[in-house]
Formats: sequence, C-alpha cells, structure tokens
Amino acid sequence: MKKVQISLLALSLGLMSFSVVSPMATTIVKSIEAAAISWKSDAVEVGQIPQGTPKEIQFEFKNSGKTSVVITSVKPSCGCTAADYTKEPVAPGKSGIIKAIYNAASAGPFTKTVTVTTSADETPKILKFAGVVTAK
Repeated sequence: MKKVQISLLALSLGLMSFSVVSPMATTIVKSIEAAAISWKSDAVEVGQIPQGTPKEIQFEFKNSGKTSVVITSVKPSCGCTAADYTKEPVAPGKSGIIKAIYNAASAGPFTKTVTVTTSADETPKILKFAGVVTAK
C-alpha cells in the first residue's frame, strides 16, 4: 500500500511539473493628455447670404494644453470655400483662428465643412457651417 501511495504522490507531482502555464499578459499604460485645443464653437449657422457675396466664417480656438500647438492642415470640403488660419505656433493659453470664406454663387441652402489637423491631436477636427444663399 505504501508503494501505491508513494507512486500516486510521485505521479501527481510529476504531472504538476508539466502543467501548462499561461504567460502573464503585459499591460502597457499610456498617459494620454486631453486635447490641447478648446473650440469656441465647431458649428456656425450663418443665416441668409445674398447670392454673389462671399461670406467669411471664423472658428476661434484656445490652446488649453501645456505646449504650443501648430495647425498642420486646413482643408475645405469643396472648391467653393477657401480657408486661412493662424500659421505661427499657438502658445499655451493663447488663441488662434480658422477662417472659411464661402463663395455664395449658387442660391439655396448649404452645409460645408473644413477639416483641421493640428499637432495637438491625431484625429482631425471637422468644423461645420450652414446657411441659405438668397437669389438676387
């Protein structure tokens, strides 16, 4: 009986040494700072615009981060809109502007966008403006 108990104990210990051990998952913690840009508004309703009169729409932002922000790209959604923007780096606590100049050539309602890419965020910001061009 002793031999059987010793054999079972040896067998149990032997099987334990061959048990499968899962590797521990590695957890990587990445510190993510909140977006460094605070937009005054990301959508503007411009109301009615007379046909043939270009309309300038301004989107103001503030750098609420700890480092300067650079606007790297500003792309209007169509050829009927031109864009201008603050070209120099915007220091923490300071403000900048994105301007969209809409060519109100065609009568009727419109909705346009301007896509802004900055050094503060990998995801582009979509700015929108809408209104109605009234016929002359």
